Amino acid sequence: MKGLMQHGPLVLTHFFDRAETLFRDKGVVTATGAGLERVTYGEWAARTRRLGTVLDDLGISADGRVATFAWNTARHLELYFAAPCSGRVLHTLNIRLFPEQLTYVVNHAEDEVIFVDKSLLGLLMPLVHTFRTVKHVVVMDDGVGAIPDDTAGFDLLDYEELLAGAAPAEFHVTDEDQAASMCYTSGTTGNPKGVVYSHRSSWLHAFSTTAADSLGASEHDRILPVVPMFHVNAWGLPHSCVAVGADLIMPGPDLSPPALLRLMEGERVTVAAGVPTIWMGVLNALDGHDLSSLRALVCGGSAVPRVLSEGFKAKIGIPITQGWGMTETSPLGSVARVKSTLEGCDEDTLADLRATIGLPALGVDLRVVDQVTGERVPWDGTSRGELQAAGPWIAREYYNDARSPESFTADGWLKTGDVATVDANGYMRIVDRTKDVVKSGGEWISSVELENEIMAHPKVAEAAVIGVKHPKWSERPLACVVVRPGEELTKEELLAFLEGRVAKWWLPDDVVFIDEVPKTSVGKFSKLQLRDRFSDYRLPTA
Repeated sequence: MKGLMQHGPLVLTHFFDRAETLFRDKGVVTATGAGLERVTYGEWAARTRRLGTVLDDLGISADGRVATFAWNTARHLELYFAAPCSGRVLHTLNIRLFPEQLTYVVNHAEDEVIFVDKSLLGLLMPLVHTFRTVKHVVVMDDGVGAIPDDTAGFDLLDYEELLAGAAPAEFHVTDEDQAASMCYTSGTTGNPKGVVYSHRSSWLHAFSTTAADSLGASEHDRILPVVPMFHVNAWGLPHSCVAVGADLIMPGPDLSPPALLRLMEGERVTVAAGVPTIWMGVLNALDGHDLSSLRALVCGGSAVPRVLSEGFKAKIGIPITQGWGMTETSPLGSVARVKSTLEGCDEDTLADLRATIGLPALGVDLRVVDQVTGERVPWDGTSRGELQAAGPWIAREYYNDARSPESFTADGWLKTGDVATVDANGYMRIVDRTKDVVKSGGEWISSVELENEIMAHPKVAEAAVIGVKHPKWSERPLACVVVRPGEELTKEELLAFLEGRVAKWWLPDDVVFIDEVPKTSVGKFSKLQLRDRFSDYRLPTA
């Protein structure tokens, strides 16, 4: 027997129509070089409809890829909906990719048009001659920068002029499995891999972020996505905010702690989301600011140091809410909420729970399997294995990429590359990436756990641990440490601090002090660069 419910497609036009009709007076605030720009959802919807016609006028094919090279702005949000709601595919280009990687993803995706913020033209224009399928470059004036003298033969089009001459489009999408957007991985090893999101997956993912045990996005919120819109659809927040009518506060190009704090304080932000490196800077600049409007500070992208989360709790009364995900998971895979049955635990236990990646989001299945036997590891909090994911917004393969088979299991689960444990209550903890774990004498040392303990030292600003060659043990840990401004720290002082906090055989064989831990294109610690830098490093002998 089958159910007797109506069947309507789960498509992004529903979110758009809802904002246009129900939340016309809510809207978007964008920080620009010239100040704050405000637009209501009613005004935004009218512009987005005209943008749909612009895509027709430019001759973009029925499912053509519409690329963006832009900051978090209201104009970028117009593209977020005009492209998929007109049947095209939004392709957000990571502005921090290496030039050869940017050329690769544009050509691999077969982008037909690129919409670029004027302040980013200097990065894009030297490469346009390498783009094989791009027909048009459209410039969005974000108040910074200038049009370069050499436009490589492209007749640059003006975004506002195109909109001014366009009639509003009617949006009709009926196939929920149609591609809505695509993102490429950050490409830390090899070329970036393309992930294609459907209307259905984006719709369900947005619903997940509105769940109370997830991020709980609602019409009452004023949400600041510090996470870039070119990175995994800004964690789906543009979709969910439009869907529920939450105000969006867009930071534009200035992601410095003072600028973010001005926005959070001045716009009475209730939810802000970003990577750990962003919140490290904000925590250090927090004194004197009123963030009483905040109900949630969301962090993801890499493991959140306990000292960072508890630092916010001490200063503003709320800890960081850690989420876990990746480009392939849309990205929300889990959220670290404390179960009601565990709320009576002591504060140290609660802090440990908040430092995990939490429980799987509703709709997502996660498992941790032994990489040798393929069996699920015991829920004992210590047994380690690879974290694997499955669900309706989890990729099943990469776009046009021969590497897909090696990244998915025979039964269709995504191999995340994260090493994790599961405790008796189902809380999962990322202890490393498979490629970052230090393999010492047949045993594994978690670089993430060791980094967290190092960063608990009050004089340490940042720390990354890598494995370097050792004649006896194969690899031993090298700690790369950034000292806080105005402080002095010695190797001996740091190692003494670590004694008793980690197993003795986990202690780094050496400590090097560096000016800054290099970052990837999405703000994570780049251990690949550190491994290259210290590839010939000789550890001191006992």
